[in-house]
Amino acid sequence: MLALAWPLALTNLSQIALVLTDTFFLGRLGEVPLAAATLGGNLYFIAMALPFGLGFAAAAMLAQERGRVARHMREMRRTLRQAAWLMLPLFAVLGTALWHTGAILRATGQDPALAEAAQSYNRALLWGMPAFYGFLLLRGFLAALQRPGPALCVSAGAVLLNAVLVYLLVGGGLDMPSWGVVGAGLSSALANGSMLLGLALWIRADRRLRRFRLAGRFWRTDWRRMAEVARLGLPIASTMLMEIGIFSATGLVMGWFSASAVAAHAVALQVASASFMVPMGIGQAATARVGLAAGAGDARGAWRAGWTAIGLGAGFMVAMAVLLLLLNEAIAAAFLPAERPETRALAATLLMVAGVFQLADGVQAVAAGALRGLKDTRTPMLIAALGYWGLALPVGLGLGFPAAMGPPGVWIGLACGLGCVALLMTLRWRAMAARGGLRVRRILKA
Repeated sequence: MLALAWPLALTNLSQIALVLTDTFFLGRLGEVPLAAATLGGNLYFIAMALPFGLGFAAAAMLAQERGRVARHMREMRRTLRQAAWLMLPLFAVLGTALWHTGAILRATGQDPALAEAAQSYNRALLWGMPAFYGFLLLRGFLAALQRPGPALCVSAGAVLLNAVLVYLLVGGGLDMPSWGVVGAGLSSALANGSMLLGLALWIRADRRLRRFRLAGRFWRTDWRRMAEVARLGLPIASTMLMEIGIFSATGLVMGWFSASAVAAHAVALQVASASFMVPMGIGQAATARVGLAAGAGDARGAWRAGWTAIGLGAGFMVAMAVLLLLLNEAIAAAFLPAERPETRALAATLLMVAGVFQLADGVQAVAAGALRGLKDTRTPMLIAALGYWGLALPVGLGLGFPAAMGPPGVWIGLACGLGCVALLMTLRWRAMAARGGLRVRRILKA
């Protein structure tokens, strides 16, 4: 599990490094550019829930097809092709929505100047969305083959490229004029394009991977397989939308307090997201390992893979919780200059709350990944709806406004919701693992 999980986790960390780089340089420009990129990024990641869901569904299908061994090359190629075709109408809808980011944010009561700047950021960023979706599909394909190394190498190169571009376009390196939030969005879009191109060229150059002929007869459609990707992917997308959406909604709520609250929220969220990338990678490894075992009819192997992943995710997040609780002020100081002491103090407080919910956030992510390996996606969706929107948001709003706790109260609500989701996801996996033999037989019959 570790051999597969650590490259996936580092690949995820490289993705968040793109955003952290933007946050670092935009924070030096002032609170308004940082807050605008945060608000725009919130909407962007809400839109990305659907591509993520379809990509994770394809990864689960690819793992089970690889586990069945017979004719796996043809089956994996067909699944990847149909998942790719789904992006065409998807990008048309999501791209149109993100193009009008300003109108959406103004409708939620955000400051018009922030909304306009956030729209400029998203209009540059959205052109990298199709490339990132293609990268997700190829990464899932390699994970099913237990070859995560190429995706890690390509992602690391993209981080370096993004750092150079942000330095030039946002930081004004080499005496270039700063492009502000537009430069940050454009840098990330180009980095996403480089990841897809790099991974495609890597697969093309590798003799063993080239045998799959992933681009062969790419124009052919398989409506049944496309429907299965959508059937599995939509609940996953809904689950991710609820999780991404609750943090994005929290960002919008911070806008009701002040621009300083949005900036502090941005710093705390980026740090918490960075730590979350590791259990997310472990969850992706769990999807692959559980899916491989399920496809091969090995119920005991699926049970062992899932619990191993949950234990690894929990152990890592306990360590991160201790780190955030002890070093919250130092981390906040690394992102925000001393000239803004109130914003820095608020960010340190939010980081302490983030430390409290680290364990729950990690466990729920890994358990959801293990359940995806068994193609169990609908119940996790319902659990997410209950925990995030039935508990986290009402509690957060109640503590933030009527209880007058302000931004920390909103984040305490997040901690309550994540705890609920983690408990229920673990119980769901326990129930599925206990009757794993029956579940595997159903998978094989299907």
